[in-house]
Amino acid sequence: MYNKQNHKLMKLARRFFTTSKTAIPDPFSEFRIPHDPTRELHGHLIRTNQHRNPKAMSQVIKSYALSQPSMKKARSAFFAIDHPTLPIFNHMIRGLSQSGSPVDALVLFDKMRELGFRGDNLTFIFVSKACARASDVSCGKRVHVDVLKLGFGSYLYVCNALIHMYGFCGGLGFARRVFDEMSERDLVSWNSLICAYSQCAKYEEVLGLFDAMKVENVTADSVTMVKVVLACNYLGRWDLVDSMVEYIEDNCVEIDMYLGNTLIDMHVRRGSFASARDLFDTMIKRNVVSWNMMIMGAAKSGDLVAAKKLFDEMPERDVVSWTSMIHAYAQANLHDDAIRLFQKMMVAKVKPDQITVATVLSACAHLGRLDVGKSLHDYVSSNGVKSDIYVENALIDMYCKCGSVENAWKVFDEMKERDSVSWTSVISGLAVNGDSELALELFSRMLREGTKPVHGTFVGILMACVHSGLVDKGVEFFCSMEKDYGLVPEIRHYGCMVDLFCRAGNLHRAYEFMKNMPMFPDIVVWRKFLSACNLHGNLVLAKIASDKLIELDPTNGGNYVLSSNSYASAERWDEAMKMRELMDNGDVKKPLGWSCIETNQEISRLSENMVSFREE
Repeated sequence: MYNKQNHKLMKLARRFFTTSKTAIPDPFSEFRIPHDPTRELHGHLIRTNQHRNPKAMSQVIKSYALSQPSMKKARSAFFAIDHPTLPIFNHMIRGLSQSGSPVDALVLFDKMRELGFRGDNLTFIFVSKACARASDVSCGKRVHVDVLKLGFGSYLYVCNALIHMYGFCGGLGFARRVFDEMSERDLVSWNSLICAYSQCAKYEEVLGLFDAMKVENVTADSVTMVKVVLACNYLGRWDLVDSMVEYIEDNCVEIDMYLGNTLIDMHVRRGSFASARDLFDTMIKRNVVSWNMMIMGAAKSGDLVAAKKLFDEMPERDVVSWTSMIHAYAQANLHDDAIRLFQKMMVAKVKPDQITVATVLSACAHLGRLDVGKSLHDYVSSNGVKSDIYVENALIDMYCKCGSVENAWKVFDEMKERDSVSWTSVISGLAVNGDSELALELFSRMLREGTKPVHGTFVGILMACVHSGLVDKGVEFFCSMEKDYGLVPEIRHYGCMVDLFCRAGNLHRAYEFMKNMPMFPDIVVWRKFLSACNLHGNLVLAKIASDKLIELDPTNGGNYVLSSNSYASAERWDEAMKMRELMDNGDVKKPLGWSCIETNQEISRLSENMVSFREE
């Protein structure tokens, strides 16, 4: 009688899970609840009082458990059964292992064991995956012991699941031991161990396993090659990359979306945007990551036109897409374009992240766009955009460069965590904006709080000494760099010292300092020196500086103008005219004056040539 009843139920289940070949059009279809065979079968079993029968409910629970949105229904159906069977426990453990709460699968496994079920090979596969997703290696080890006790240690798929579990939990030694003790291995076994090593950033081991895999004549697939190419990328083993590409071609490894993206990343890292473009064009399926990497690759190669074209052609964009393009403009010093694109991003209602905010703030700092920077700061504060130390440092830098020291100080004062960049930014900002005394006080406070100064910090401190005329103090700070902090002074620190001596009128001391520098003074240093010589009327040193500038940078018209001015100030008109003639007759780029006008929150720039043309 019981067998006949089960036979009827199976026929009924087949009817519910079989679709008809012909369908009659339903004029009310848009108003009907979508057809759900599992829900209909479950309803029928409830109406016929069979919902407590484990055999009748097995297919229902399996279907519910395999669909994550239906896990709540699976739980409800499971708890209604009087005596769940091992297959039903397996269905539930499998579904819970893939859910947002894999720990529940482990709890159910323990409950199953309390009820006297030992479990089978499928049970241990699903429980191992639950341990991996829950990052519970101690539970995984207990599962491993049960596997060995119950004789499942020789089952290929169980061993593969154990390798995956140990790898995901960081137990590489245990994963390797399971792998080495396997009497039979398949591609999944190799991939599981390779993925484990990759997960733990053991990239040399990834390449070693790939070599061993080739010795065993196991052909890799796209999963293998993703990890192998990634290993080459992280190790910078460009000598191996070409052979990996050849392996993919020779073994006809399918380049799916993930392998394609990994190869694009590899080409971009190598600076070969053309190769990345060729691969991208052949990919049948792409996602937003594919497009984003291509934008970054084009920008890195300096091809902003290609980057913008890719950005415009994207079927969908995420915050990384917008940020990549904004960053590309900023890196190319097209800060106006970076800000304009950011404003379009806000119109598109894409919420910026910390990288976007820091990049746009940097653009505002370069342009002096305090209005945009302040608005962005207000947006971050009122819209829950995560603000980290990099955003706060960018805010300090922006406010300082825009002359709003009070706001910079407020950001600095409210920071929960500060690094050397935070201190350096506010010290430099105070120095440039004329508050040298506070800048020096902050430097002392920085040292008291245990933050080690960096090269940029000393640039700010030396600028503070320059603006306040503290020559001896500046010399003291300069000498302490290497002596007390192990920082070898760079050309910018020497430039600050030359500026310090020149502003104090010590031109000869500045010149002697330049002659004793461990590196050759650059154009900036000589230009500062020449300007000081003009200011103090020292024509002899001005001639030395002028000749040196023209020797180092013969095509820069600004150098000729400075030299001409030095002769004109001494009323040596012939030499002044000679400099002008050299500039007019030679291949010299003449300096242009620029004016900036803000209209409708847009910055327009006018050069001298444009103004002259319009006046004509």
